[in-house]
Amino acid sequence: MLHRKKQRTCRRIIDKSDLFDGLPDDLVVSILCKLSSSASSPTDFINILLTCKRLNRLGLHPLVLSKAGPKTLAVKARKWSDSSHRFLKHCVTAGNTEACYTLGMIRFYCLQKRGSGASLMAKAAIKSHAPALYSLAVIQFNGSGGSKNDKDLRAGVALCARAAFLGHVDSLRELGHCLQDGYGVRQNITEGRRLLIQANARELASSLNSLSVKRQPHQQRQRRVNHEHYTYMTGSGCPLLSDFGCNVPAPEGHPVNMFLKEWFESGMGELGEGLRLCSHQGCGRPETRAHEFRRCSVCGTVNYCSRGCQALDWKLRHKVECVPIERWLEEGGYGNGGVGGGAGGLEEVG
Repeated sequence: MLHRKKQRTCRRIIDKSDLFDGLPDDLVVSILCKLSSSASSPTDFINILLTCKRLNRLGLHPLVLSKAGPKTLAVKARKWSDSSHRFLKHCVTAGNTEACYTLGMIRFYCLQKRGSGASLMAKAAIKSHAPALYSLAVIQFNGSGGSKNDKDLRAGVALCARAAFLGHVDSLRELGHCLQDGYGVRQNITEGRRLLIQANARELASSLNSLSVKRQPHQQRQRRVNHEHYTYMTGSGCPLLSDFGCNVPAPEGHPVNMFLKEWFESGMGELGEGLRLCSHQGCGRPETRAHEFRRCSVCGTVNYCSRGCQALDWKLRHKVECVPIERWLEEGGYGNGGVGGGAGGLEEVG
């Protein structure tokens, strides 16, 4: 009897080990699609691919790659490699819009392949990818990758308007400042102010929604510690251009902006002589030519790729640091109007 029981147990184990092999490919692909869209990091997805040959094969199925979300594609700059580049290209080939934007930003700013980078961002923008539309608008406002004469303010405003229509907060803010200042569009202070308030309201709603999500005790404690540290460092926990007086944590930046920031600050990418990063901590965009970005008209020590970045950084950090200093004679510039996000406006240099 004992011998028979052991045999039955062995057969049961063998039967269980065959269950996965018996699953049809389309079901496994469907599960992998869910995983690629919801993974919290690239490691979560890559670990599945390394499990066995079948999962590796099905995990690289075009349908699975087309569903990969921003966090699945959030490659760290310090871990960038040919394999990372190849993975993003596979996702682009599969039709993943987020991958088009991510790889486009990396190629344009980090790898200095301006043409292919802009082309990939345009491919994402055609599919109504709001961050891609906004990034192309910033390129048009600054003439990035070209000369000062390549600026196209009207095109920048049009791209911002499209992204704002899709609910992109940074685009709403940028468009609001353009309307207030008459920058690339006929001045309309009332409409500009309305868009700024709408951007604030969307950002506030997003922050409150994130706070309402149920968290584990450890996560709640960690968030409280981070919030207290942020409030101490900046004097405010509120990233809004705040008409609401709400003290909420800073919004999480897009993974590709964190990539740009880490790429240049870690020394993996070298900025050319006289080139600087946007001073807003959540941006990471570098200048592509000297004096491309506009600087604070009060202190002259910080520079920004956009009015939106200036206005956010003013509330978050710069208002406690900004003090007038003597202008360097060799950096003769002319005023170009304030931004409306704080006391410090922006002026063009050179």
